[in-house]
Amino acid sequence: MPDLIVTQDGPIAHLRLNRPDKRNSLNAAFWADFPAALRALDAPGTVRCAILSAAGPHFCAGMDLSVFAESPSFRMDTSRARDAMISTGRALLETVALIERVRFPVIAVIQGACVGGGMEIAAACDLRYATADAQFRIEEINIGIMADLGNLQRVPRLMPPAIARELAYTGATLGGERAAAIGFVNAALSDVAAAMAMAEETARVICAKSPLAVRASKDALNYARDHAIADALDRAMIMNGAVMDPADLQESFRAKAEKRVPVYRDLAPLPGAGGV
Repeated sequence: MPDLIVTQDGPIAHLRLNRPDKRNSLNAAFWADFPAALRALDAPGTVRCAILSAAGPHFCAGMDLSVFAESPSFRMDTSRARDAMISTGRALLETVALIERVRFPVIAVIQGACVGGGMEIAAACDLRYATADAQFRIEEINIGIMADLGNLQRVPRLMPPAIARELAYTGATLGGERAAAIGFVNAALSDVAAAMAMAEETARVICAKSPLAVRASKDALNYARDHAIADALDRAMIMNGAVMDPADLQESFRAKAEKRVPVYRDLAPLPGAGGV
């Protein structure tokens, strides 16, 4: 079986980490296969929402140690080696950021351990549904390094900053129920089946909306997170003027009058789209 399983059911895509015997740790193949899968799903314009989940009892134990052992880019003995490491690290950053850049929302379903790089991937998703016994941890501080793929940048914007600092400095574990109470996850459910059911229901609701409006909303939300309010307001107005589709408006009003679910066209394919 592949380490990453990608399927599509109508407008909903599903990406499943599939290394349960390794607690779905992120090996070199993941860093190549995952961004390729996201781009392939985004290209045709037919995906309106994606769910990211993991096989086995744990979502993700973070970076597989083989990545450090096997890659010459993680050598630190010369200036040139450190320069190569920075380039490698930026490629990893781009992989995580791609979750934010695809045109559809990504929903994470999290059970068990979600630590280190796994937490950074979860933090880049649009929504997170977890089990009550999920365990979130900024693991890097526990092994003598700082987190550098988003835990120190995204997480403080998803929970009270003081709690994010507590996790970053102490390496403490944040349980699923507390994660829901402070807003880091949308809900903490009894088990992974319940979390998946809620994610699928949310995905279906999203898919019933105009994909163009959802795509523009995702862009506006991500931009607003990283910019001043005035700049974000101006960006949103320009985006709305660029993508507002009278046909979608007309279909919305017509469907409401006819007491039915509106039917919207897919997004346009990206140049060179070949599908999954």
